[in-house]
Amino acid sequence: MDFGAFIQNLLNGLAIGSVYAIFALGYTLVFSILGIINFAQGAVFTLGAYFTYTLVVGQFGGTGLLAGLTLFSGTSPFSGNPWSFGLATLIGAVLAGVVAVIVERLAFRPMRARGADPLLALVSSLGVSLVIVNLIQLLVGAEIYTFPADAYGQVRPALSFQIGDRTVVIRTVQIIIFAVSMVMLALLGYVIGRTKVGKALRAVAENPGTASLLGISVDRFVLITFFLSGFLGGLAGTLVGTAFGVAGPYFGITYGLKGLAVIVLGGLGSIPGAVLGGLVIGLAEAFVPADYSAYKDAVAFALLFVILLVRPQGLLGKAAIQKV
Repeated sequence: MDFGAFIQNLLNGLAIGSVYAIFALGYTLVFSILGIINFAQGAVFTLGAYFTYTLVVGQFGGTGLLAGLTLFSGTSPFSGNPWSFGLATLIGAVLAGVVAVIVERLAFRPMRARGADPLLALVSSLGVSLVIVNLIQLLVGAEIYTFPADAYGQVRPALSFQIGDRTVVIRTVQIIIFAVSMVMLALLGYVIGRTKVGKALRAVAENPGTASLLGISVDRFVLITFFLSGFLGGLAGTLVGTAFGVAGPYFGITYGLKGLAVIVLGGLGSIPGAVLGGLVIGLAEAFVPADYSAYKDAVAFALLFVILLVRPQGLLGKAAIQKV
C-alpha cells in the first residue's frame, strides 16, 4: 500500500470510527449506571435517522401506512442550508432521546422495581427493540431513503488533494461526520467530568445506594442517562444516514452489534475505552482490501476476539477485583 492509499483509508476509518464511538457511548452510559446492555439502542439509532429524514424531506413513498403523506406544502424548512439541517438533526436526536426514556420506563424500570435479574431486563429491551423496528416498517415500509444532496447546504461533494502521485479524495460528508462526532465526544467528556450532573452520574454509577443517601435522585439520573444514550444513538443514526442512506428499519441492528463490539473491545463501562474501541474498529474496517470488503464485519469481530484473548477486560477496562 502506498502512502496516498494509507492516508485515504486512514481518513475513511476515522470518519466511520468516530460514529461507532458516539453510538457505543450510549451503551456505555447505560451499562455504567445499571450494569446491563440496552439492546433497544440499535432501534433508537434507526429512529434518529427517520426522525431527521421526516423533518428534512417530509414525505415517504413505498408501501408503509405513511406512503404518500406530505408534511409540507412546499420545500421543507429544514433543508437547503446547513443551519436548518443542523436544527433538524438536533430535533431528531432529542426525539430519539425521548424514545429512549420511554424504553426505560417500559422495559427497565418495572424490572428494576421488582429486583429482577439483569438478564430479564436485557430480554425485555430486546423485545421493545423488535416492536420499534416492526412499527417503523409498518409505517414507512422497508425501502431505502436517501437525504437530499444539498442537506448540508451548497458544499462541494468531495475534497481532493495530492500526495505524491496519488490523488486522495474524501467526501465532504465524512469530514462533517468526523467533526460533529469529535465535538459531541468533547461535550460529553466535559459534561461527565466537569459539571454537577456529570458528578452525580458518576456517583450513581459508583454506588446507587450511597448516592441516594447523599440526596441524589437515582431514578432521575437514570432517566438522564437514557436520554443522553438515546440522543447519542439518534445523532449517530442521522450521521450514518446522510453518508449511506437510511437502509430500512433494520439498518440499526448491524450498528447495534458493532456498538457492542466497540464497548467490549474498549472495556465495559469505560468512556475513553468506547472512543478508542470505535476508532480501532473503524480503522480496521477501512484497511480491509477492496477485494475483501464483504468481510469487513468479520475482520472487526476477529480483531475483537484476538484482543480479548490477550486482554479480557478490553483495551482500557479494569480487571475485576474479587474480594475474599
